Amino acid sequence: MQKVLGILTEDFRLYHDLVAALKARDLPFVSLSFSRRIPDSVGAVLTSPAEAGRIRLRRVVPVDDIDSSIAKAIQVLKGKSAWTELWIGIDPGREPGVAIIGDGEVIDTRIAASPEAVAFHVRQATRTFPAKEARIRIGHGDPTNRNRILNALSRDALPVEIVDEAGTTRRTPQPDVDAAIDIARTRGHRVEPPFEVRPTPGEVREIQRRSRLQSGGIVTISSDLAGAVARGDLSLEDAIARARRQGRRLKR
Repeated sequence: MQKVLGILTEDFRLYHDLVAALKARDLPFVSLSFSRRIPDSVGAVLTSPAEAGRIRLRRVVPVDDIDSSIAKAIQVLKGKSAWTELWIGIDPGREPGVAIIGDGEVIDTRIAASPEAVAFHVRQATRTFPAKEARIRIGHGDPTNRNRILNALSRDALPVEIVDEAGTTRRTPQPDVDAAIDIARTRGHRVEPPFEVRPTPGEVREIQRRSRLQSGGIVTISSDLAGAVARGDLSLEDAIARARRQGRRLKR
């Protein structure tokens, strides 16, 4: 009998979020009730931390982070308590793709909100999926964002390989994630921090263009502020706000 995931919670918001996330991943699941017996076909149950103690089943996954909890439930469903090899692939960019592969199988994928946010997803993956050996691999392209990611990862002293990502970009519905999967499966060469983040003139101009769009054509931030955004020292929103304050001071 093929086991499926079950959702058992009276928290309506959590239930809604779990259903949406499982449907988006095309994962089969059943909705459960506290008043009924859990069917034998259910291999792992997702619930809230507050309700976990009410469920008399060993394979219960309390949900904190939706993505990680679903990935953990899938691990439980497969009967895996640990992995031999964990490969984490990263496709660098403004919003990097992240793929997690356990013993050759894709077990989770993410889009990080920023280059620095990748480190959070990597830490979360290594905690959620314990493995005898973990390898972190990042594509060699987009040096500015790649080096921001590498510097963020270096704070956890994690070993990282840079991979030649030629041929990993494909025209798919999720190109960044698919590229990250290919990168995770490709051997690279070890690198050591720190890494210099040096934005190109083109990247600086692109951030200035984005500042005009985001401010409705009111503000074009300076090249210095744009460079700070490209290096990850400032958010674009903060740079626009700073440029507006500077503009008001000049008008006085």
